[in-house]
Amino acid sequence: MIPTKTKIGPEDAGRRMTLEEFAQADGQSGHVYELAGGEVVVVEIPGLPHGLVVDALQRQVQAYRVAHPGLVYYVASGSDCALRLPAMQSERHPDLSLYLTPPPDPIDPWDAWVPDIAIEVVSAGQERRDYEEKRREYLAAGVREYWIVDPAARSVLVLDRRGDEWAERRLGAADRYRTGRLPGFELDVAALFAALG
Repeated sequence: MIPTKTKIGPEDAGRRMTLEEFAQADGQSGHVYELAGGEVVVVEIPGLPHGLVVDALQRQVQAYRVAHPGLVYYVASGSDCALRLPAMQSERHPDLSLYLTPPPDPIDPWDAWVPDIAIEVVSAGQERRDYEEKRREYLAAGVREYWIVDPAARSVLVLDRRGDEWAERRLGAADRYRTGRLPGFELDVAALFAALG
């Protein structure tokens, strides 16, 4: 007999679940669901400004992939991947995840495959999640770089792993960013926010 999957919806915000239960649950459409410290987090689907910035990021990354084939194994957005943290009882879905190597388990990679670069675009009212909670969790998970793209501030905070802590670099709208993890890549910060006017 096939077990019935747990259904979760907006009314489940704050509900306690284990990571195993959450990983098997089905979320009601129209929302994004994550698990943070064993509690279900329900977020409205981000609006168009958020999507335009994610799209601008994807265009820059995909242009890089075309010019430098074979250096990026997989680019995932939102629900196309999961970053599971069993000790923290959390599961996150970065806005954009860059994996430079193949997964250790191609059938169910999300328990062991960690993105080399995780990118979050800050939505109004979600600043604490992106700047504080995910900052701690992504460091604990082994993410090598975490980019926090903030449309309201027109800035990008790059967190680069240095052992067990982050080294910070804040980029303004006029800046460009190069990372040794993507040889030849240059993030054009102004282009991320151009569609926002």
